[in-house]
Amino acid sequence: MTTTARATVQYENERVRVTRWDFQPKESTGRHVHAYDYVVVPVTDGCTDVITPDGTVTSAQLRAGESYARPAGGEHEVVNADTVPLAFVEIELK
Repeated sequence: MTTTARATVQYENERVRVTRWDFQPKESTGRHVHAYDYVVVPVTDGCTDVITPDGTVTSAQLRAGESYARPAGGEHEVVNADTVPLAFVEIELK
């Protein structure tokens, strides 16, 4: 699937990139590989489906302000599986 969610880079320098992702229901990041360790800060509550290259779907419930971190190297697509808009901020550590 191609990227249908809106990605807005809010800040970037040689050490960090901060991107806000806004999704309408069923919109997607598109399949991608994380080149850097990253932190996600949900702006809204919502449900996502995370789809790996082998087709495995893992649902996740996001809560506004409840952050999580992941290491570089993950490959997946994130889809807004909810019926309402979803937003989160992704902070990549270069």
